[in-house]
Amino acid sequence: MSMLTWILAESALETVPEALWRHPAVKHHSTRSGKPPSVLILDRSYHHAAMKTLKYGQKRGRPDIVHLSLLEALCSPLNKEGLLKIHVHSFGDQVISVSSQLRLPRNYNRFIGLMEQLFTLGKVPPSGQPLLVLEKKTLPELVSSINPSHVVAFSRIGKPFTLEEAVQELINEEKPVAIIGGFPIGHFTDTTTTLADEIISIDPEMLEACIVTSRLIYEYERAISVPKKRIGLSKAQSPSLSSIEEFSCRTRLPA
Repeated sequence: MSMLTWILAESALETVPEALWRHPAVKHHSTRSGKPPSVLILDRSYHHAAMKTLKYGQKRGRPDIVHLSLLEALCSPLNKEGLLKIHVHSFGDQVISVSSQLRLPRNYNRFIGLMEQLFTLGKVPPSGQPLLVLEKKTLPELVSSINPSHVVAFSRIGKPFTLEEAVQELINEEKPVAIIGGFPIGHFTDTTTTLADEIISIDPEMLEACIVTSRLIYEYERAISVPKKRIGLSKAQSPSLSSIEEFSCRTRLPA
């Protein structure tokens, strides 16, 4: 079976830029959190006023997109089967390599704390085998290091395909890569689109990154029969559907 590499690209995840450290909104958040501005993760919920003059501001400051998308990827059966490689490329050209063993916090504030630690130390946990590694790396450099056989980027302005059709192409590749945008609005930069062999649109409207991620992974699982394999592994331990139905028919509930 081919292992799928999933990249959340141009993600709206970064620390607060130095140019905004003196802004009242950032200073207020810094005081409330008890952390210096340089450590804080840029978040539109707190820093909206400061981001008004920020270059490409509309595409930045949405770490929740990364949080939800990572949860979908890490919790998937495809990842549990060891058939998914996960990378997050952030705005400012930093790449997070994510271990399949990572148990990501579901609580958003705990996730932000984890990202603050990662951007400060470069890896989490700081000692032992890291589950998250942060490197200064461009998206072209990341893709080059993977050496993919086929790269598909998902964008509303791409060529219309059903997700099933797109996945059928991916499963026949030795090293398939799927790129999904980790930003709230707009489109990929030219740098990103030139990396793709195909740019595919699976819906006429813009879909959330977490939705595209979950549907892509599920279709990929179906195409390589992951659900059948996993159910087959547990049949010896679980009663069959017919035996459950037979027991239900023979057992009367008390009145």
